[in-house]
Amino acid sequence: MAHGKLYGEMLTKVDRRAQYPLETAVKMLRERPRRKFDETVEVAMNLGVDPRHADQVVRGTVVLPHGTGRSLKVLVLTKGELEAEAKEAGADYVGGDDFIKRISEGWIDFDIVVASPDMMGSVGRLGKILGPRGLMPNPKSGTVTREVGKAVREAKAGRIEFRVDKAGNIHAPVGKMSFEEDKLLENARTLIEAVTRARPSAVKGHYVRTVTLSTTMGPGIRVEKAAAAAN
Repeated sequence: MAHGKLYGEMLTKVDRRAQYPLETAVKMLRERPRRKFDETVEVAMNLGVDPRHADQVVRGTVVLPHGTGRSLKVLVLTKGELEAEAKEAGADYVGGDDFIKRISEGWIDFDIVVASPDMMGSVGRLGKILGPRGLMPNPKSGTVTREVGKAVREAKAGRIEFRVDKAGNIHAPVGKMSFEEDKLLENARTLIEAVTRARPSAVKGHYVRTVTLSTTMGPGIRVEKAAAAAN
């Protein structure tokens, strides 16, 4: 894949063999030339796990203290008294069978789906639509719950879900290039610490192999693994 001139200029300012303290990596990222859009800042972590084994799957959620910089549309699938709670918490869409029907017909104008447990019998039929997009509600990610108000508020505040892929990698957004340096740093550290705490007991040897900080269209900056405490 060919990269543009700006990417090449950025690449000359990064020692690809070096590992930088997280604070330095964030500073280097913020000093880069800005593109015409507000790039997302991401953290990528390669873990010493074998996701083929259920006891080595790493997944979880974390609320970034300064959000992701993106306004998320939240759909709550519920009924009865919980509908009012979801609306009061700021959900963009609230309903039951009516929304399930719309989704089955191809409507996907939302970023997060929260469902109360009593709706999962019906929501389960949407697995082939929501599953591949990472939108299927799941108790482990806190999106199947009767505390729908809490789930909505956390989602709006910057809660993100992370899950290891087949190659043992985790990719997650930690903000935007327009964020102040200290906010990006705190968000990145919060995510790294959350992934580190999620270490499965079945994993032996090194857990966090590499940590990389990057932007949507920029080269990665390798971060010292010491940033992942208790590795």
